Amino acid sequence: MADQAENSEQSEQEALPKIDTSVPQSARIWNYWLGGKDNYEVDRVAGDAFREIFPGIETGARAARYFLARAVRHLAGEEGVRQFLDIGTGLPNVDNTHQIAQRVAPESRIVYVDNDPLVLAHARALLTSTPEGVTNYVDADLRDPATILREAGKTLDFDKPVALMLMGILGHIEDHDEACAIVRELVAGLPSGSFLVQYDSTATSEAYVQAIQQYNEGGSIPYILRSPEQLARYFDGLELLEPGVASCSRWRPDTEAWGLPAEVHQYGGVARKS
Repeated sequence: MADQAENSEQSEQEALPKIDTSVPQSARIWNYWLGGKDNYEVDRVAGDAFREIFPGIETGARAARYFLARAVRHLAGEEGVRQFLDIGTGLPNVDNTHQIAQRVAPESRIVYVDNDPLVLAHARALLTSTPEGVTNYVDADLRDPATILREAGKTLDFDKPVALMLMGILGHIEDHDEACAIVRELVAGLPSGSFLVQYDSTATSEAYVQAIQQYNEGGSIPYILRSPEQLARYFDGLELLEPGVASCSRWRPDTEAWGLPAEVHQYGGVARKS
């Protein structure tokens, strides 16, 4: 563990010259809301200001995290998926995609994709695989699906089902039609029997809309809240699993969801490619 912590610190120091700590960044703010330590003062100030307007953000963050866990467990367990492509990884937290999947099936193969230098530094240092499985990392932008698929194909077998995970990332694509086109291109590169797992925050709370407006005016990469109906468009042409696109706390809830409200303003769904 000491060696692992030393490697993490060294990797972070190597990434620091590329990191702008003068502007809050969504992955670091999300990490702060989830109780993590991989954030800076500018992120904590922005996170606190957001929470003052919309106090429910931490509850929503937890609900989204538990949605990820339940979706991965379902796919690895009941659907037999052994490959995961997680784009927009975010900073490592408790129970990341590979840990959940490999707990069910140690031979699972996971590719993480991000283009934030701090995220990549932590991922390479901390997100290690089981001996039976594989975990790899790709430095790429969501707006470049061809590169993502090409690089992921060096680790994943695209002749077998893959779970494509787009967790809270499509809101950073300002044009909704462009976001839909990116999803279509990524899904088109996957074989039949693959799955799309997706959630994003929604414009279902006036306070949330106000908090996002303030956040976007602070110089960060903008995040666009959309309606649940707009999120449902990402699943066009796919077979949605029950209960469809729903509040993250209502997607197949289990004991993790105890204490969460039935309605949070993060909506998600899981769908199969025929």
